Amino acid sequence: MNLERIRKLLKQKENIRLEFKESRSALPDNLFDTICAMLNRDGGDIFLGVDDAGHIIGIDPQHIDTITNNLVNLSNNPQKLDPPFILFPQQYTDKGKTILHIQVPQSSQLHKSAHTVYDRSQDGDFRVTQPHRIAELYNRKRLHYTEDIIFPALRFEDFNADLFPRIRNLIRGNNIRHPWLELDERQMLVKAGLFRKDSRTGQEGYTLAAALLLGRDEVIQGIVPHYKIDALVRKIQMDRYDDRDYIQTNLIDAYDRLLDFTAKHLPDVFFMEEDQRISLRARIFREVAANLIVHREYTNALPATFCIYRDRVEVDNANNPHGEGQLSLTDFTPYPKNPTLSKFFMQLGRVEELGSGFLNVHKYLGYYASKKKPQFIEGPRFKTIIPLDESLMAEYGRVNGRVNGRVNGRVNEWIAKGVKEGLLDDINEKTMQRLYDVVMAIKDSPGLKTGDLTKKFGVSERTMARYLKMLQTLEIIQFRGVPKTGGYALSSDFLKYIEQ
Repeated sequence: MNLERIRKLLKQKENIRLEFKESRSALPDNLFDTICAMLNRDGGDIFLGVDDAGHIIGIDPQHIDTITNNLVNLSNNPQKLDPPFILFPQQYTDKGKTILHIQVPQSSQLHKSAHTVYDRSQDGDFRVTQPHRIAELYNRKRLHYTEDIIFPALRFEDFNADLFPRIRNLIRGNNIRHPWLELDERQMLVKAGLFRKDSRTGQEGYTLAAALLLGRDEVIQGIVPHYKIDALVRKIQMDRYDDRDYIQTNLIDAYDRLLDFTAKHLPDVFFMEEDQRISLRARIFREVAANLIVHREYTNALPATFCIYRDRVEVDNANNPHGEGQLSLTDFTPYPKNPTLSKFFMQLGRVEELGSGFLNVHKYLGYYASKKKPQFIEGPRFKTIIPLDESLMAEYGRVNGRVNGRVNGRVNEWIAKGVKEGLLDDINEKTMQRLYDVVMAIKDSPGLKTGDLTKKFGVSERTMARYLKMLQTLEIIQFRGVPKTGGYALSSDFLKYIEQ
């Protein structure tokens, strides 16, 4: 959120989605009542350091860090907020006065503050004590958010153990003091809302969100067999595709593969933001990829598609809509379609805050694609259209084609040399082409593992291991890092050779 948007919000009156609190030197006593109420209703924005009329009072600079740390820690404390929902306040300074902005999403769970349920109305926060009112809140959430469906037979052993070290590294890179880093894996999943107990039925277990985020591939397919993300390039073969990545893996790896796919097929434009050089391609398409993943309705069998054309990128996925038609910057109100998934991606640093993807794509696309504007179309199917600069795409295609042609020639030379020197048996044309395809995949996405390449090319692990051994024997590729976290990259000697 930028200062311009904050100033617009501060000109409004407090309402069901907006709250001002002065908070000069400590957290307000009733802050978590408001957070709880917003989580239970439609979410909203809370500003600390602002009076009831929207005037910036500011927070004492000596206390700002303490207030921020206390908010993060207490939002993870079930005695204060149950179940916990970690929130990250953002600091902003306007005319020398510092305020904190807390974005509270609508939660898929029913929360309590100090053992009391709160709801939100235009008049503020109010206690909910009548059993039938609590049941109404609970049922509204239970029927709306399918990510919280409990699968009692889903076990911790069904999760991909290799993901947990990566998750910890991502969280640590985003917040070195994150409370989850002190927990073991099972405790972390409980805090993340991925293990739940249905207070109505007594049923407990890991949820659909847990399976999608962490499940082994065969486990995910067993629970949601229709789940897939179909990444396609249609620049030449419009009725079929020029390239394809058929993604049926956990959402953490799916995000990485989508970004790898864009890096392979879309040009980059570097841009100076203040005194920092940034990648516009990364800024735009990490938001597009994250939105596709965290806002999708996973119980709908409609496949998600991510298609790159000459003049645009189109993303289409199943949706639980909060309206119909094209979203506008002037009246945009963000709603989480899967609050638990959104929260988890936020802890990893892959989502900034609710609505940031929509705003950031609008902010950066004009620099990437000649002042063109994106389209976000809400409905039973959510469609995102990102226009591209056709002249930039054409030049990228020519340059990429020259590079790929040079790599192809060098691979053929090294293989012929290897056969001549007795390092390899004579190989047929089909194997030669497959070796070239593997080299290109590793060139475009360094760090791929055997399993990644097996899925990409649809062959057995044994066959892929044979290809990789050939390429290692020829010293075209090498494995970098330790077996658990490392991957394949082009060798330094081969890189020098193709650059000659």
